[in-house]
Order: sequence, then structure tokens, then C-alpha cells
Amino acid sequence: MTLDHRLIELLVCPVCKGPLELQRDAQMRPTELTCAADRLAFPIVDGVPVMLEHEARPLEAPPTP
Repeated sequence: MTLDHRLIELLVCPVCKGPLELQRDAQMRPTELTCAADRLAFPIVDGVPVMLEHEARPLEAPPTP
């Protein structure tokens, strides 16, 4: 199953309602949607984004200078 790119453009972060960025693996398959503002990654399971806050994984904090 493929993820429709039009769907990606409509989805927003369920926490802050901000934009999401599609992340892909080495084979260019969609793996997760990330929110830079909340530092969360929402998984894509069998082509379906799981947009539940408790299912998201925290992203690593950017290095501080």
C-alpha cells in the first residue's frame, strides 16, 4: 500500500496542529511523519499514519553549541 502524497499535505500534528515532514528509509519507503515543533515522530504502519500522541516517539534534541 502506498501513501497518497495529497493526504500528507492535509495532515497536521495532532499536538500543535503544525506541519509534518515525511521521512523515508533507505529504500525510499515512507516510515514516519515528524513534527519539528514538538520533536515527535508519528509512525506509518502498513501505509497508514498513526496520528496518536501516545504512539509517537520523541526525536533527539538538536546538539547545543
